[in-house]
Amino acid sequence: MKILLVTRGSQGDVLPYLGVARELVDRGHEVTVNLPRIFEETAKSYRLNYVLQKFDDISGLMADVAKESKSVGKVLQWTRDTIGAQFDQLIPLLQEHDILVATNTEFAATSVAGYCHKPVIRTAYAPFLPGNKIPPAVLPFPKPNPIIQPRFLWFLMNRMSNFTAKKTVNRNRLQYGLPPIKNFGNDASQSAYNYMMYSQYLGQTDPEWDRKFRWKIGGYCFNDTFEYDEHAYQELISFIKSAGTPVLFFTLGSCSTEDRNRFCEMLLKVCKRRDYRLVVGSGWAKTGASMQADEHLYLMQHPIPHFLIFPHCDAVIHHGGSGTTHSAARAGKPQLITPLIIDQPYWAYRVSQSGLGPERVKISKVTEQELDRKIGDLVSNPLYKENAAALGEQIRKEGGIANLCDYIESFGRE
Repeated sequence: MKILLVTRGSQGDVLPYLGVARELVDRGHEVTVNLPRIFEETAKSYRLNYVLQKFDDISGLMADVAKESKSVGKVLQWTRDTIGAQFDQLIPLLQEHDILVATNTEFAATSVAGYCHKPVIRTAYAPFLPGNKIPPAVLPFPKPNPIIQPRFLWFLMNRMSNFTAKKTVNRNRLQYGLPPIKNFGNDASQSAYNYMMYSQYLGQTDPEWDRKFRWKIGGYCFNDTFEYDEHAYQELISFIKSAGTPVLFFTLGSCSTEDRNRFCEMLLKVCKRRDYRLVVGSGWAKTGASMQADEHLYLMQHPIPHFLIFPHCDAVIHHGGSGTTHSAARAGKPQLITPLIIDQPYWAYRVSQSGLGPERVKISKVTEQELDRKIGDLVSNPLYKENAAALGEQIRKEGGIANLCDYIESFGRE
């Protein structure tokens, strides 16, 4: 099969697709990956056929969003600009392939597939299909509410999607002779084969999906082929093993916030008071980069994959991205989440509901006293450890990459 994979966003969005691409190539398929320019060097190391997107640098956008001023307008304009670029770039690419596999943030994907008369698999890292049980993961209201039902929130979400994309999508559809769509959110979900790239043991599904959509869930696609600095890894392991006290790992991944360094310093104070040790993964935003390393603090300046680090830690504190949440879960570690954007409040809710850690903290509002209580609970609560260990066993058996590749291959047998 000739397979076109399209993804954009942060490392948590792109690296799983590169892992899937490598597996498909190993199975004998011709694969092209369309990805952001910032990941060109990463793509080169995989020796894959790749095409760089003609879109803006996602890391720059994330930095703008962290500053909050005019961030909504910037995200809207960025999204609309990418839609036209996707039509222009993806149509000629897909015409040379048998199937399109794209993340649900590729708003032009279903229209492009319709124009080319090719099947499209639309993937999601959280439950992004409308239903009656689960609120939209992109909204910061993951808890059940007896007054504001999920169906109403999905109605609002659909209005937001139409406002964001429908006009731009229809303008481009018109240029390619396609009829306009009336409802962008429903059209995208109903036109595609929807694939949930998260664990069935951690995320939720909705019985309503069986009636309305073509969908499947197959687990998170862990990419364990990430290149890293061996010397930096050995230095980190030496720090972790240097004393017999609990070790916490903190990262905001690809996200940023103006409160990141204040929170990091507060977290270090708590760790020193409790004689814990803290490893800080600085990420794209260079979180904690100005702090001075000492016997309680290790600043991870070089990227090291989570699957090598987390098994050596007692708990993980993070932003709640799907990738980091699943990585900590696979390692069987308790988690405390400080959600910032998109689906992160949802994963924070699922972590606490699943008994894997305390309820979330708001990074901009948390006090040192509250953080101290949460950290003490996170490290000492035996139920978190027991539940996390059991979930880790389940997730390690899921085989997310193999499951998705099997599903893609099933279209070649039709």
